[in-house]
Amino acid sequence: MGQLRVLFIGGSGVISSACSRVAVKSGIDLFVLNRGQSTIRPLPPGVTVLRADIREPRTVREEIKDLDFDAVVDWVAFTPGQVQADIDLFRGRTGQYIFISSASAYQTPPARVPVTESTPLRNPFWQYSRDKIDCENLLVGAYREQGFPATIVRPSHTYDQTLVPFDGGWTVLGRMLAGKPVIVHGDGTSLWTLTHHDDFARAFVPLLGYPRTLGEAVHITSDDVLSWNQIAETLAAALGVQARLVHVPSDAIAAADPGWGAGLLGDKAHSMVFDNAKLRSIVPGWNAVIRFEQGAREIVAWHLADPARQVTDASLDAVMDKLAVTWAQPASDTL
Repeated sequence: MGQLRVLFIGGSGVISSACSRVAVKSGIDLFVLNRGQSTIRPLPPGVTVLRADIREPRTVREEIKDLDFDAVVDWVAFTPGQVQADIDLFRGRTGQYIFISSASAYQTPPARVPVTESTPLRNPFWQYSRDKIDCENLLVGAYREQGFPATIVRPSHTYDQTLVPFDGGWTVLGRMLAGKPVIVHGDGTSLWTLTHHDDFARAFVPLLGYPRTLGEAVHITSDDVLSWNQIAETLAAALGVQARLVHVPSDAIAAADPGWGAGLLGDKAHSMVFDNAKLRSIVPGWNAVIRFEQGAREIVAWHLADPARQVTDASLDAVMDKLAVTWAQPASDTL
């Protein structure tokens, strides 16, 4: 078998950047199609860069010319219209099309855990997730009716050094450093799965050009499960401070900030623990090995290394201040 030729649409995002690096290291002939190279996550040496806008299929056809691929991965498809454009563009030109869906497409809240690939897809709270479900349905139909070689991959919360798990990013770290209270939804005991992008990449790259995944869906997540209290405390420890946590019901957060609330009610407010047995049957021996304690130190070091990265969302910061005042427990609230 010769060298695999793979096309990434996008390739410098949080998840795709690690996959680009691992793909090249594994000997894949990687092409990346995007509109410009990221300065935060530069592409690795050895990548062939194609300049085109995936939203303008004509420019893509002109750029890829007569190339065909063993696998095409679209990291930036979010709506059925975008997926249909990919189907039209790559039908007959790729042996595999991988759609990056989301674990937030699973039944929310889940009726039972751990979540498996057979867990129903239903999210009445978050439009982003419903769009991903519609994309999956389109691809399943294209596979069944036309033999379009689709594989669906569902990441859960995957991060790199640039991505703070809490909404607001640096805003939360800055509050910790300033000794200000940090808002944690619910009572902070719901369980959450965090996956380092390097662990994700080691599981993902073996799926490329693997024909037995066609027509299949698989999620890629860590087995490192923490409560939201633990996530906040781990970040605070990496900063060398003590976290002051204020617990606020997710409904109250949504009322105060609908954008923040949508991601909570549609995803983070519910315990999400995953069964990775299917992934391990496809990629024998894979395990996620990077604990969040290490990831938190990477996140903190990256943000502290450059003041330009320490950007506070003033509007969200103000919402957090108001919620903290409203929901902070009095110190003498005991008998």
